[in-house]
Amino acid sequence: MKLVILDRDGVINQDSPSYIKSPEEWKPIPRSLDAIAQLTQADYRVVVATNQSGVGRGKLDMAALNAIHDKMHRAVGQAGGRIDAVFYCPHAMEVNCGCRKPKPGLLEDISRRFNTSLQDVPCIGDALRDLQAAQAVGAQPILVLTGKGAQTQREGGLPPNTRVYADLADAVKSIVR
Repeated sequence: MKLVILDRDGVINQDSPSYIKSPEEWKPIPRSLDAIAQLTQADYRVVVATNQSGVGRGKLDMAALNAIHDKMHRAVGQAGGRIDAVFYCPHAMEVNCGCRKPKPGLLEDISRRFNTSLQDVPCIGDALRDLQAAQAVGAQPILVLTGKGAQTQREGGLPPNTRVYADLADAVKSIVR
């Protein structure tokens, strides 16, 4: 199975320091929807793995999170793509759960659900925690410079063999070659 794992905020859609709390606040990054469509058309399974601590902090409820994801699924579908699953951690950082990236719990759940190894699976994010989670499960860490990505690159400390691309569209071009 060909699989790609994407972070959500800062990779697929614009990020916000005050959380994406409603479907109206969810705005795709230019070229990201077409990039997901390109993955779909190349027979990749596309899975989103996202920390959503705004739920645990009371900034949004599950109905709002589901409505945001519904909007994302519809937008991707209108571009000709598909997201096969969304895995999220709703916990605040203080909870110290095993599913909040940089811990690998979300990615391990994906591995179990899809019954596949994540060895060398492209895992695309804009924050160091995304890359660290990828490294922990043997996936290929890929940094995009959208969202927090440029700051993440400046701060350094990226896992070995991290690939860096301007945005999701450029990363996808290298994956589907």
